[in-house]
Amino acid sequence: MTQLYDLHCHSTASDGALSPTDLVKRAADNGVTTLAVTDHDTTSGLFEAQACANSLGIRLINGIEISAQWEKLGIHIVGLNINPENDALQNIISQLHDMRTERAEKISQKLAKKGIFNALESVQKVASNEMITRVHFANFLVSQAHVSSISEAFDRYLGDGKVAYVSTVWTPLETAVQAIRAAGGVAVLAHPLRYKLTATRLKKLLGMFKNAGGQGMEVVTGRYNPDEMRVLANHALQFELAGSMGSDFHSPTNQWLELGKLAPLPEKVKPVWELWE
Repeated sequence: MTQLYDLHCHSTASDGALSPTDLVKRAADNGVTTLAVTDHDTTSGLFEAQACANSLGIRLINGIEISAQWEKLGIHIVGLNINPENDALQNIISQLHDMRTERAEKISQKLAKKGIFNALESVQKVASNEMITRVHFANFLVSQAHVSSISEAFDRYLGDGKVAYVSTVWTPLETAVQAIRAAGGVAVLAHPLRYKLTATRLKKLLGMFKNAGGQGMEVVTGRYNPDEMRVLANHALQFELAGSMGSDFHSPTNQWLELGKLAPLPEKVKPVWELWE
């Protein structure tokens, strides 16, 4: 049986559109055999996802995507094959929950100054006290017809430097990696090209990530073209990092980021799953 891995996706436990159960079902329908659910800064959806995976015969990898900070830059670090109950990891999650709550309050206040009221109350109902993300606010702005799309919400209100943007200092890169390792997991740098770094800066980030205990980097995602994947494969080899692959699926409405619809991992790159299999 051909194995199909998707090691990066999101449920309603963070900013995904599908419940953990529906997320696993969709992955199964798409032929995924090993799935990692990696919600932003929370592990609360993993129990439900595991129950569904067991019923469908899919292998579920416990995961998380931690919001981290490197040289004033917000980055994302995926933790794979973690113990969700680990104290060090849960301490980080608790801190990030508080940070996200504070950011949400500030975003709501900024929107109110622009005549857009009750944003916080609305997103809290949708998020059900889970991690509140900017996507929740974007969906609110769409639902209230202030914008016509998620991308417009970020372009006009929520993106870096826009009227409702709130700068946040996330968990230091080293702390995030250490928490993932303490939980028995593999730390993977998510979507390295999304940070729009120069080649020199990206190599600096990868070097510091490796030195901090990072063991992998995403080489294949739904948006990368063959040339970009070749560049990332070479970086993985240079820094002796295992290669990961994941759709970063959030919603069925985004046809470019679909569960399991991924190019194969380049043969010369060590697959990240070999670190736990």
